[in-house]
Amino acid sequence: MAANDGEEDATVSLVDVLEEDEELENEASAVLGGSDSEKCSYPEGYVKRQALYACNTCTPKGGEPAGICLACSYKCHEGHDLFELYTKRNFRCDCGNDKFGEMECKLFADKENVNSGNKYSHNFFGLYCTCDRPYPDPEDEVPDEMIQCIVCEDWFHGRHLGCVVPDCVELQEMICQSCMNKTPFLWNYAAHIEVPSITKVSPCKGEEDVKVEVENDEEEKKIKNENPKSPVDVKVQVNGTSACKRKHQEETEGSSEEGSCSGCRLREMKASGRSQTLQGAVFWPSAWRTKLCTCADCKILYADAGVSFLMDEMDTVLAYENKGKSTEQAEQAGGAEGRDPLMSALNNLNRVQQLEIIHEYNDMKTELKDYLQRFAAEGKVVTPEDIRHFFEQQQSRKRRRANAGQYYCS
Repeated sequence: MAANDGEEDATVSLVDVLEEDEELENEASAVLGGSDSEKCSYPEGYVKRQALYACNTCTPKGGEPAGICLACSYKCHEGHDLFELYTKRNFRCDCGNDKFGEMECKLFADKENVNSGNKYSHNFFGLYCTCDRPYPDPEDEVPDEMIQCIVCEDWFHGRHLGCVVPDCVELQEMICQSCMNKTPFLWNYAAHIEVPSITKVSPCKGEEDVKVEVENDEEEKKIKNENPKSPVDVKVQVNGTSACKRKHQEETEGSSEEGSCSGCRLREMKASGRSQTLQGAVFWPSAWRTKLCTCADCKILYADAGVSFLMDEMDTVLAYENKGKSTEQAEQAGGAEGRDPLMSALNNLNRVQQLEIIHEYNDMKTELKDYLQRFAAEGKVVTPEDIRHFFEQQQSRKRRRANAGQYYCS
């Protein structure tokens, strides 16, 4: 409990600290996923999906855009002004190529002049959305989340998508209006499997909207008639709650309907006559990619439109996150040091120094635990001042031990 009302904003409970720490750890796992923090990813070629950064220090706006891998952001661009680009597909690390002038990559210097297969956008200069603004934007006082399009991989403010953002959006995939218009056949799929009850709103005019609302019961009947053998898929398509459940997506993501039907599914959808308002971004339910037709003609259609990756279930960010979690679990199970910076530092010390560091660390951890337990037992919150006081005590004890050691050794 805070000592007074004026201190409430500066205090946090121990539970808040633990929850925030877990949330940050999960976010880091999502971004860093299967990326390697020690080795440049360039030798792997165009990586299916990896965490990327852009260096505003080395390649500022006005020059050529460039992207660097996770390891190079640590080893080659430490202390630089970096833009975090989250993850992008089919990208090869640019660090040290011609775009960086005389600078060489410290991890893998033997690189081609340019990576012609890379795709760039204004994201590489720290700008996002149709408003072409940075994030976070110091001039934008409107609280709004950013959502990534799975096709162009740009990030958009929810209010600039031209539609109402559904609940549990973090568990759904989104394709922006621009990308939908570049791949018009996706509008046919949207008319059948888009997340229901979405109101399309003009991203510019706001109130002048075109409503495309479908009653869940009626839509469920239509989908059941079209897919009598897929009751699970029906639940995903029409039940907003189920579309929010990551567990269901993980269970169904490994399935594939390739070759399960005769003829072209897209052609059947077009013949059904069901229409879709060609406006606004589209949010897709869990496992929607398994509904895409995979006949020979459609595969050519996807390739010509540059979206063949939509048929790849391992292309999703969810698959990338799961890969990172699996790797982390395997390292923990095998007793691997992984990417722990403490263990990396210990490797550079001799045996005596390692034992001293480990002893000091364990002492500090025990004392901190005992210190915080007193707050928890008394129902008090931990303030920043309390944490500073703890470490000041630690430093004071360390100085006293050091001075005592000097006295006896002199």
